[in-house]
Amino acid sequence: MSGHGTPTPMISHRADPLAGVAKVPGDKSISHRSLILGAMAVGETRISGLLEGEDVLDTAKAMQAFGAEVINHGGGKWSVFGVGVGGFAEPDNVIDCGNSGTGVRLIMGTMATSPISVTFTGDASLNKRPMARVTDPLALFGAQAVGRSGGRLPMTIVGAADPVPVRYVVPVPSAQVKSAVLLAGLNAPGQTVVIEKEATRDHTERMLEGFGAEITTEETEEGRVITLTGRPELKPQVIAVPRDPSSAAFPVCAALITPGSDVLVPGIGLNPTRAGLFTTLREMGADLTYENERVEGGEPVADLRARYSPSMQGIEVPPERAASMIDEYPVLSVVASFARGETMMAGVKELRVKESDRIDAMARGLRANGVAVREGDDWWAVMGLGPEGVPGGGTCESFLDHRIAMSFMVMGMAAQNPVSVDDGGPIATSFPIFEPLMTALGAKFTHA
Repeated sequence: MSGHGTPTPMISHRADPLAGVAKVPGDKSISHRSLILGAMAVGETRISGLLEGEDVLDTAKAMQAFGAEVINHGGGKWSVFGVGVGGFAEPDNVIDCGNSGTGVRLIMGTMATSPISVTFTGDASLNKRPMARVTDPLALFGAQAVGRSGGRLPMTIVGAADPVPVRYVVPVPSAQVKSAVLLAGLNAPGQTVVIEKEATRDHTERMLEGFGAEITTEETEEGRVITLTGRPELKPQVIAVPRDPSSAAFPVCAALITPGSDVLVPGIGLNPTRAGLFTTLREMGADLTYENERVEGGEPVADLRARYSPSMQGIEVPPERAASMIDEYPVLSVVASFARGETMMAGVKELRVKESDRIDAMARGLRANGVAVREGDDWWAVMGLGPEGVPGGGTCESFLDHRIAMSFMVMGMAAQNPVSVDDGGPIATSFPIFEPLMTALGAKFTHA
């Protein structure tokens, strides 16, 4: 599957009980950051379990373009020989970040305080997404951005020749914005301070500390205050990437709604800033247990066991939980369709500016399959039809969004009639083994 080529229509049919072990790929967020911080360290960073989806591979190519040596040893094992903080060379060509909002925004931050000019582009979906949320704070360091109207790609960033440290209050909960500012702060003198009113995923802070940066986090009345001292010498690391909780969401949710299922998803990162979906599912009454809980590389990890859960009830998801599960709302809405009663999801305006307008995309697809949805700018609600009540039979548009495509493929496993997706190609950007992994568990997919 390719997120950049000819559309790949797919159909998901009602499945027999799902069973087995689902070894999902490495965490996408940590994979991006491993490559980027490895490129900014001095020496060899060794990475195992790297997610080899298109998004992360595009970031690897970008780090090579900046002068780092990036070697793929096979089997998810990689080496990055970094050039040090402030050591990036100016790329010879345009940096193509494909479908990855995380990749482009983090890389923009990484180069914004170096005296180089870089032009960024992406696929049709990425080129529609707003970049001002990142380029505005980067301008405070002294960087300049010139792009299409509305602050969209293609865009050229002229890095600051004499960067200054920044104190920045993140206006909306966004780990991408926070991370871009912190990465820019690495090559600025003095202390860069980021304040977030709502906590978002903290992989960047954890990994910066692991690479030897001087960084502190303090909870105050203002919110979470993160202080980074610029111009450290980052030390290379040995990184074992945990398995991606966002990818784990799909086999977990499929097992919960498919009659008779029992699926084990091992080695999943349960960082509290990422695990909101699993908390929500358990509140709905899901038979979802954590086994073999442990800590690996400073991150909490467990094996997840998900069993068919016909007694799930709709709930009101706390708005303050949104940042810890923002990418999982599409598949949660599928689970909500098979629960009883209404599931209300508020505080989720960030979904409007993801790879697609995910509220609109899911609402359209759910309605096409017989599920009622109410929506507003910052909220939406799904009217559950119970474990056997979803008719299915609809065709859903993926809008070049991998999570939309996978969510509707999950819906088809438990709906009364097959669910079609107009293009499953974008799935490869984050979960290249989605189809064989789900098929091995018992999913029935066909290509139209």
